[in-house]
Amino acid sequence: MTLLSLTLLIFPLLMLVAAFSDLFTMRITNTLVVTVVAGFFIMALVAGFSAEALLSHVAWAAGVLVMAFAFFAFGWIGGGDAKLVAATTLWVGPALLLPYLIYAALLGGALTMALLAIRRWPLPARLQRISWLDRLHDKQQGVPYGIALAAAGLLVYPGTAIFLHFLA
Repeated sequence: MTLLSLTLLIFPLLMLVAAFSDLFTMRITNTLVVTVVAGFFIMALVAGFSAEALLSHVAWAAGVLVMAFAFFAFGWIGGGDAKLVAATTLWVGPALLLPYLIYAALLGGALTMALLAIRRWPLPARLQRISWLDRLHDKQQGVPYGIALAAAGLLVYPGTAIFLHFLA
């Protein structure tokens, strides 16, 4: 595997960590979010982003963070989700922000509907012993929306400026 191939895998690997972290623990840690943000800045500098492009990505991510924290304040999403969507927006950039958010909404809606349907039936006793499955099945728990955010990020990633720069 070449250095280029490894470089292109940074974002997808971070998204997989976010998705699995949310699935298994219902948490997206600050450390992971900071790593996503730091990874973007390193890759943007290596890719030679102009100051204007960098500021545009940061401004859009800041706007998304404000919107996401409003959603958090209303109890619609978790704090980790709010931070992850903003950090992912850095990578996605303004050109792909709308498709990213649409994918996230559609995938998040499908995930929510699936969990609501599954939670209507009791979890078999053998599966109740698996803590993350028991937590996921609990009607009092939220939805691990980080899964939808990560999947949406992966769907638009091939069109991002960073991906296209390293692919060229």
